[in-house]
Amino acid sequence: MTDISKVARVGYGAMQLFEATSAEEAAAVLRRAVELGVNHIDTASFYGPGEVNRRIRKALAPYPDDLVIVSKVGARYTGEQPIPLAAAQKPAELRAAVEDDLRQLGLERVPVVNLRRMDLEPGLQPEGDQIVDVDDQLAEMIALRDEGKIGAIGISSVPLGVLQRALPAGIVCVQNAYSLLDRSQEEMLDVCTAEGIAWVPFFPLGSSFPGFPKVADNAVVAEIAGEVGAAPAQVGLAWLLAHAPNTLLIPGTRSIAHLEENIGAADVVLGADALERLDAVTAPGHGPRLNGVEPFLEAPTRP
Repeated sequence: MTDISKVARVGYGAMQLFEATSAEEAAAVLRRAVELGVNHIDTASFYGPGEVNRRIRKALAPYPDDLVIVSKVGARYTGEQPIPLAAAQKPAELRAAVEDDLRQLGLERVPVVNLRRMDLEPGLQPEGDQIVDVDDQLAEMIALRDEGKIGAIGISSVPLGVLQRALPAGIVCVQNAYSLLDRSQEEMLDVCTAEGIAWVPFFPLGSSFPGFPKVADNAVVAEIAGEVGAAPAQVGLAWLLAHAPNTLLIPGTRSIAHLEENIGAADVVLGADALERLDAVTAPGHGPRLNGVEPFLEAPTRP
C-alpha cells in the first residue's frame, strides 16, 4: 500500500468471517475474493479474537505475492456487549498485537498495520494508563517497522490534528468513518489526497448504528442505480471511488454473491450528471461517532 497504484481499489474487510460463518464458508469467500482480483484484505488479531487471522492463513497461505494484508492494533477483544472491545493503547500492547498477527497469519512481516486511536468521541474511551500520547505510540510503531515486523504504518479514528502530528512517521493510509451521507471528514480526505495517503473509509455505506445513515436507502442513490443498472450499494461505493483517486474500499461480507456485487462497484460508471446529483446529496444530520465500535464492525455492509 506504500504504492496505492498497485492495490486494487476494492478490497475486502474480513471481520465478518468470524461471526455466523464456518471455516469452510470463510475460505470460500476469501478464495473467491482473490480470484476476482482482490489484493487488499483488512483484518485484526482482535477479530474473533485471532480466528479471522487463522482463517485467512488457512484459506490463502502461501499468500499471493501481490496480496497486501492490513491489520490494526489498539484494542483487545472482550466479548462483552454492546462493544466487545477494550482499549489496548500502550506501546507494549501494540507490539504484542503485532506479534499475534505474525503468529496467527504465518507472516514474517505484516505489510501494513493501522494504529487504531480512540480520539473521536463518544464511544469506547481510554482511561488511566490507556491514555497514551500518539508520539509514544508512533515511536513503537516505527521501531516495529525498523525491525521488519511491519512494512508500513497507518492510522485510524483520528482527527486532522492527530494525523498531522503523525505525518512525519510516514503514514500510508487512514481509516475513518466516511460515506456519501457522512462527509464530516472531508478536510481529512483532502489532506490525504494531497499527501498521497490511501483513504480507506469504514462504514462506506452507513450502518444500523445511529448517526450513520444507510446510503442504499437514499432516494437519489436508488434513482441513479436504476438509471445505470446497478445496485444502490454499488452506486454508493462507486461514488466513493470517483470522489477521490486515493480511496480504497474494504466492504465486508459473508456472502460470495454480495462479495461479487461489491467488487463490481469498481466497474460502475457514474456520468457527470449522476456525480453532480450525488455530490448535492446531504445527510439527514450527523449523529455521534461510535468510536471503538468500528474496528469490530469495519464495514458491516453485507450479511
